[in-house]
Amino acid sequence: MKPLHLTLICHARTEAQRVGRFALDDDQLREPPSLLTGLPTAARYLTAPELRTRQTAQGLNATVDEGLRDCALGTWKGRPLKQLDERELQAWLADPQATPHGGESIAALCQRVACWMDSALGEGEWVAVTHPFVIRAAMLHALGAPLESFQRIDVPPLARVCFSHYGQWRLQLG
Repeated sequence: MKPLHLTLICHARTEAQRVGRFALDDDQLREPPSLLTGLPTAARYLTAPELRTRQTAQGLNATVDEGLRDCALGTWKGRPLKQLDERELQAWLADPQATPHGGESIAALCQRVACWMDSALGEGEWVAVTHPFVIRAAMLHALGAPLESFQRIDVPPLARVCFSHYGQWRLQLG
């Protein structure tokens, strides 16, 4: 068994993040990223399907991978946080199984990302551009952390989180 190395990169900053609203699939970046330096030359590159991740990965010859897509937020997609019902928002923040928006629960997202990590990648070096929620879910999976920890992780734009796998997932700090 040969090791697998995975670097997840959060997409660059969007207007939705600046104004405090949930993203739309076609949200564009506020400005082109200049992050993509120092990446392994022999890596295989992946990106989530949404426009903001594809724009961030521009120039990497990345393959779109549906397993990296953002959390489906149903009726909340594109809505400002200020416009959400406070009780629904608090229920969603407190319960990883909750789906007041009619979309994907945090628990379902975490399960989807764990399955992707455990089955979609082969040995070698991988770099994937994705979303803060996907990176949070990957961290929980690697650490075996409880779902309730999801809302306690912040993933800023262009953050890089590294993992390795050799029999089990490990979070790499560097």
